[in-house]
Amino acid sequence: MEKTIDETKQGNSLQLDNKPQNTRKLFIESYGCAMNFSDSEVVASILQEQGFNTTQILEEADLVLVNTCSIRDKAEQTVRKRLEKYNAVKRDHNPKMKVGVLGCMAERLKEKFLDEEKIVDMVVGPDAYKDLPNLLAEVEAGNDAVNVILSKEETYADVSPVRLNSNGINALVSITRGCDNMCTFCVVPFTRGRERSRDPQSILNEIDLLAIQGYKEITLLGQNVDSYLWYGGGLKKDFKKASEMEQATATSFSQLLEMVAVAQPTMRVRFSTSNPQDMTEDVFHVMTKHKNICNHIHLPVQSGSDRILKEMNRQHTAAEYLKLVDKIWEILPDCSISQDMIVGFPSETEEDHQATLDLMEKVKYAFGYMYKYSERPGTMAARKFEDDIPEATKKRRLTEIVDAQRKHSAFRTKQFLGKTTQVLIERESKKNVDEWSGRNQQSIVVVFPKGDNKPGDLVNVKITNCTSATLIGISTPSNAHES
Repeated sequence: MEKTIDETKQGNSLQLDNKPQNTRKLFIESYGCAMNFSDSEVVASILQEQGFNTTQILEEADLVLVNTCSIRDKAEQTVRKRLEKYNAVKRDHNPKMKVGVLGCMAERLKEKFLDEEKIVDMVVGPDAYKDLPNLLAEVEAGNDAVNVILSKEETYADVSPVRLNSNGINALVSITRGCDNMCTFCVVPFTRGRERSRDPQSILNEIDLLAIQGYKEITLLGQNVDSYLWYGGGLKKDFKKASEMEQATATSFSQLLEMVAVAQPTMRVRFSTSNPQDMTEDVFHVMTKHKNICNHIHLPVQSGSDRILKEMNRQHTAAEYLKLVDKIWEILPDCSISQDMIVGFPSETEEDHQATLDLMEKVKYAFGYMYKYSERPGTMAARKFEDDIPEATKKRRLTEIVDAQRKHSAFRTKQFLGKTTQVLIERESKKNVDEWSGRNQQSIVVVFPKGDNKPGDLVNVKITNCTSATLIGISTPSNAHES
C-alpha cells in the first residue's frame, strides 16, 4: 500500500500513432504524480511533430527525457540513479544521445544539473514544453538549454497528447495546472506555479477524440480538481477582477463534471485529486445523477491532528473533514474514499499520531497512500521547522498507519462478498494469465476468469472471495459489453 505512482517508473511503448516518416527516437520515463505522466504524453506529442517516435530501447534513442518529481526525497534519488544509467549508455553505446530533465526537479535543480554536475544537456520546466523545439536546436548546436519559466495561463490545451503505455482503455485528461493552497510540506506551488484552469470546450474536444479512439474511461486530472474555475482564462486568484459577464458565465468543477458525463454517457469518468477545503456538495449531487461517474473520491487528509494540520497549512480541521465524509456518504452511500497520509511531520507527537489512527478508524478508507515526511528544500516547512522526528520513529509510525489501512481495506472489500459489481476490464491479471483484471466503480481491483470477455468490456462480476486489496469473483450472464 505504500507504493504509489510516486515511486513508479513509466517505460515506453511503441505507439500505434507513431509516424512512419519520423526518423528520430525518443525514450521518455516518468516519475511522480499522475500529472507528470499526463505531461509526458504532451511532450511526446510535441516532439512527434519534430520527427521523433517513441522507443522502448534506451540504447537506440537520440533523445532521452526523464519527467521528474520533487515531492519526496526517494523520488529524487530514483531519478538520479536513472540519470547515471543514461549517461553510462551515452558514454558506452551512443555518444550522440542527448539527455534532458523535465518536470519539478528540472525547475528546482536547474543550475546543479547543468552547471555543477553536468549530467544533462537540457532542463525544461513543466510549463515550457512548447519551447522544446527551440531548446533542442540549442542542444544540437552544442549549447546547454534551459527553460523553467512558470506560466500564468493553462499551457497545453491545444496539444493532443500521444498516449504513452496506453492500454487503449483508460486515459488521463488534464483540466487544471498549478496549485494555490501552499501546504507547508509541498513543492508544487513553486515548481508548477499558481492555479489556472483549462477551457472546458478543449477538455470536451479531447474527450470526444478519446471516445472515437475507443477509450472507455477518463480521469479528469489536476493538483486540485475541485478548484477548477474557467472564466475566460487567467489565474484563479484573479477571478474577482473578472468582468460581471465572465463571473456570471464561469464554469465550476461540478458543472464541468456534468458536461463531461452528459457528453459521453457510455464512458466512465473519474477525477483526482480533491482537496477537502475546496470540495463542494454539488459535486456529490452530480455524481448521483450520472451513473457513468465512478463512485470513488480520493480525499487526502494528511493527518488526523488539528495541530499538525495547522502546521501543514491545511485549511480544514479533523472535525470538518469528518463532516465532509459524512456528507459524502449521506448523498453517495456506496462511495469509496481513499486517502493520502504523512507521518513524522516536524514536532508530531505520539498524541498527534494517535489522532491520525483514530481518524482512520472512523473513516475506514478503502485504500490509501502513506508516506514518511521528508524535508523538501524550498518549502515553508523546510524554512520554518526542524525535521526533528527520528527516522526509527517515522518508520514505526508508518508501519502502524499501513497496518491500520490494511485492516480497513479488508473491512471494505469484505462488504462486497456475495454482491455483484460492475467491472471495466483493463488487462490480464498479473498473477494468473487465465484471469482478467479491472476496477469497479469504487476503484477497487477485481479479478475473475476470462471466459468470452475482452479488455474494454463492462462485466458484472459476483464477488466470491477477497483480499485486503482485491476482489475475486466470477462473471455473471447479464454482462454489459461495450465494443
